[in-house]
Amino acid sequence: MDHDLAIVGSGGAGFAAAIAARTRGLRVVMVERGTVGGTCVNVGCIPSKALLAAAEARHSAAEAPFPGITTTALPGDLTTLLAGKASLVAGLRQERYLDLAADHGWAILRGTARFVPGPALEVDGVRVEARQYLVATGASPWIPSVPGLGAAGSLTSTQALELDQLPATLVVAGGNAVGLELGQLFARLGVRVTLVEALPRLAPSEEPEVSEAIERVLVDEGVEVVTGAPVAEVHRRGPETVVRLAGPGARVLRADALLMATGRRPNSTGLGLEVVGVDRGRLGEVCVDEHLQTGNPRIWAAGDVTGGPQFVYVAAAQGTLAVANAFESAGRALDTRHLPRVTFTSPAIAAVGMTDAEAGAAGIACTCRVLPLEHVPRAIVSRDTRGLVKIVAERAGGRVLGVHLVAANAGDVVLAATYALEAGMTVDQLAGTWCPYLTMAEGLKLAAQSFTRDVSKLSCCAA
Repeated sequence: MDHDLAIVGSGGAGFAAAIAARTRGLRVVMVERGTVGGTCVNVGCIPSKALLAAAEARHSAAEAPFPGITTTALPGDLTTLLAGKASLVAGLRQERYLDLAADHGWAILRGTARFVPGPALEVDGVRVEARQYLVATGASPWIPSVPGLGAAGSLTSTQALELDQLPATLVVAGGNAVGLELGQLFARLGVRVTLVEALPRLAPSEEPEVSEAIERVLVDEGVEVVTGAPVAEVHRRGPETVVRLAGPGARVLRADALLMATGRRPNSTGLGLEVVGVDRGRLGEVCVDEHLQTGNPRIWAAGDVTGGPQFVYVAAAQGTLAVANAFESAGRALDTRHLPRVTFTSPAIAAVGMTDAEAGAAGIACTCRVLPLEHVPRAIVSRDTRGLVKIVAERAGGRVLGVHLVAANAGDVVLAATYALEAGMTVDQLAGTWCPYLTMAEGLKLAAQSFTRDVSKLSCCAA
């Protein structure tokens, strides 16, 4: 065979697998039908966070919360903003993907891959054979079936990040990470945004206190929030998109555009998986075991296409793991019990471990404390006390089960919480651990201290 490993897809999972394979001296070929780099660098993390950072800079200039400091935020130049984003993306794609492939020495074959009996891949009429295969084709925005939506039209998250003109008004359907981030992004760029969630609260998988806190933030910034309101029908009326909502939040909304931030589904159609004995699940995910092996012993899958947590760091870990299991019979599985997650609103949402409800469902008696940021000195001096820290702990021994935050730099703080969970720390141990003063991470220590004392009665840096 010409190759040891043939990879379909060039995103985070595919590149991690290719690097792991080349490090072992294996011969690798990668097949990509679209733009090299996958979701993260091209249409996901990198471009969205670049624009979010720009919008936050404008928002900070407009707010000016510090006495004696006066700033002005002029309307943004969208053309220049998007050009800067495109330049950043192109540079990272070249440096972190195309140049890396050349440095490590594997070929990227451009074309559409399909499995044929063997198993083998057929790429635009060319047969590619390998000892092992990895499906790493990622996921794409999913639009639910809504009467009239097809004719009326809507934006996906990918399309929203490429708009050459801002709508005056925008309805965002979906109150999870993508909807929250893009809703706040467009609002901060001057768009009048209505954010709609079908379930009773925003960020429905997070703690209720987190949902309440982020809703207050968005409402204070001028975003209209409607919950308990699935989209029932959409149609065009002249230049307007008319959105009819059902449920407890039923109403009719009119806007210049509709953004459907309703999740992502695996890219698994057209791969010929059924020909080589690989099953797909209800949502199109490639079915794998805990070792990432499919029903065909020579075919593996990693990343978003498997239907697991849709984080690029999970995809990369899976790609690396699949190579170890495929070529070394490592028999390893990922442990995602303490997998942190971040939603890049401002302030950000971050969490690791169990929620209060998840602990109860697992039969664990727990106790919780919620610390508002008004008790965290870093938030006070930054003049932004929007948010909170919540700790979920085992009632019997005090072991920390979960940490949930809404705070500036919450994504950095949650790393410390992840280490605490990995180490099996108790709230007493967390409360007694050294923490630098005037950092947001001090919120973790204070929240832990609140299990046994009233932190509002402590001096600024009391141990």
